[in-house]
Formats: sequence, structure tokens, C-alpha cells
Amino acid sequence: MSAEDPTGTPDGAPAPPHGGHVIHARRARLLAREAFASAGLPAGAAEQVADALVTTSLRGVDTHGLRLLPQYLTELATGVARAQASPAVVRDRGAGLLLDADGSLGVLAGLSAARLAAERAAQFGVAAVGVRNSNHFGAASVYTRQLARQGLVGIALTSAASRVAPYGGIEPLFGTNPISVAAGGGDGEFALDMATSQVCFGEVKQRRAEGRGLDTGWATDRQGRPTPDPEEAYALSPLGGYKGQGLAMAVTLLGAVLTGTAPDWRLAQVGAGGAGRSRGIGHLVLALDPAAFAGTEEFGTGLADLLTTVRTSAAAADGPVLAPGDPQRAHERDREVRGIPLDTRTAAVLSELAERLGVPGPVPGSAPSAASAPSTASEEVAA
Repeated sequence: MSAEDPTGTPDGAPAPPHGGHVIHARRARLLAREAFASAGLPAGAAEQVADALVTTSLRGVDTHGLRLLPQYLTELATGVARAQASPAVVRDRGAGLLLDADGSLGVLAGLSAARLAAERAAQFGVAAVGVRNSNHFGAASVYTRQLARQGLVGIALTSAASRVAPYGGIEPLFGTNPISVAAGGGDGEFALDMATSQVCFGEVKQRRAEGRGLDTGWATDRQGRPTPDPEEAYALSPLGGYKGQGLAMAVTLLGAVLTGTAPDWRLAQVGAGGAGRSRGIGHLVLALDPAAFAGTEEFGTGLADLLTTVRTSAAAADGPVLAPGDPQRAHERDREVRGIPLDTRTAAVLSELAERLGVPGPVPGSAPSAASAPSTASEEVAA
């Protein structure tokens, strides 16, 4: 992949795909699973990565869903990600562990970390699993929501190659460095997944291609000055200025420094790393068992009260006040029925893959739904 971040719209939602094709979830899972299996992943691993990408697309986060499939296949083909990797725990202090991903696909590393965190949280009430020697791990909410489905509070973050300049600075030092927190399930789910940058670099690239200007505060030029011209954009701006810079640094501290991996500015940009060597990305996944704190029942009651209070609060405009995860669930309900809309490039790639593998592929479809789910911006994504 060539771009380092997802594409988003001004309100943080992904730009709606407009390729005129859709693919339904069952067909997408089959296609992705067969593609990963043909790339050398064991059957179980191929199914896990396929499910992560399809679920993310169903939830409307197109930048981190099926659009990542060709990127991950390229990583496997070049040896940046190892198809037969053997992640292993290299430090174990009970509730704190360090997992060496052995250069695996980041999705598999993240899922392994989440499983370990759940097991240890059941024993200790809390668990933190650091990951090193990994690659891009897609949407951070994949791991936090897995933990939430087990009755835990999940927290996940990842380092990323630099695209974001510090507040008042010029040079990009930090990645989009996302943070995800999830708890509960169904309509009672809290699922935050946010970047610590003002916007993502993929949006800058999209605006360049479309000949549209940037919104105020999105990016700076080579002199560190805010610019509305996507052609002059050199670095992204942190979310909320100095406070966003602090959050980005905190993610680097926890995802890279704590796990003993290279900081953002020393990570190779996508496509620029050496073949046969992982990008060396670091993640951190935490699990908290409510039973060790207020108690499972009291926590559930409190979570329901929190969500209900926010959702039923007075709205300043048409439409309800939303809690984190609400737009994604709306997308999922819609796309389970109507299919996943695909941009032109992704539709072409998936169609070619389907023909080569002898499985059904995308089909011409109706326009995408009007709903938009906020993009996670969980590191980078193919343009």
C-alpha cells in the first residue's frame, strides 16, 4: 500500500465508495479466506483475517476492511508478513506479557494478544499484552470488541509510521496512532475507535485526486503553516492541537517504547520496507474484568445508564445524539442486507482475485447507503 492512513470525510466518516459494485458478506468472507489460503496462511488463520476485514467493512469502516486485502496479500508475497509465523510469549509476569509476533500479519498478532489478555484477565482481573515485531493490524476495534463480547473492557492501540507533525512543529513524527475502547454488546455496546490525528493522509490523497481543497486545520505545509491545498500538504495535524499531540505521544509510549519497538519516525512507510522483514510495529492490548472492580452486574447497569443518558440527551440538530459504535451498527444492519459497496479500485482487485480463485466476486449494485461510520484511522491503508 502506498498511503499511510485511511480516507475520511470532514466529520471523520469514510468517503462513500462509488465504484458501482457490491459484495455480500458471505461471498466476501469466502473470497478473502480463499485468497489468504492461496497466499500460504493456514486455514484457521485465513478465516480469522478474512472475518476481521469483512466485519470491518460491514460496519462501514471501508478504509480498514476489504480495501486492505491486496495490501495484506502483498505483505505475504514479499515476506514482510510471514504466512507460517509462530508468535511466542517472550516475557511473562502473569498479568503482563510481551508477545513477539514473529513477523505475522498484524491482525493475527492482535487477535493472539486479545486471546492472551482475556485468559489472564480471567485469572488476575486485569491483563496487558504488548506486541512487537508485527505489521499493520487493521481496525483496533477488532480486538477490543472481541474482548467486550467476553464481558471484559477491551483497550487497544498501535504505533504507526509517521505522518503527523507535533503541534507547532514541521516534521511528521507520529503516526495516526489510534486508541480503541470497547465494552458491552449489541445495542448496549460502547465501541470507541479513534485516531489521534485531525484527519488521515488518505483523505489528503483523495482530495488531491478530486481536485478539492482541505478543511481548515487538517494539514500543514513544509514550513509548518496550515494549508488548504492538498498538493502542499506535508504533515497531518494532531487532533485538538497540543492535546492531540499528547495523545499521539502516549500511544507511541505505550505501543512502541513500552514494547521495545522502534518509534513512529523510525518505522518504514508502507511499501518502503525491506522484503522478507516485518515492519516492526508495536501494539498494546489490555483487558479489564469488571468483576474485579465494581462487579459485573453493577458495571452492566452503569454502562447502560451511560449509553442511555447520552443517546436520550437533547440534540442540537436533527437526529439523535450518538454514542461510540452507533453509526457502525447502523451500517452493519444495512450492509448485511444490501451488501458492501466497493470503490472502483477495490472492486477491480476483488473481481480479479475471484476469477483467479474460481469463487464468486463482486456484482453491480445500487448506490451505497447514506449512513456513515467514523473511520478508525488505525494506522495506514492502501490508496
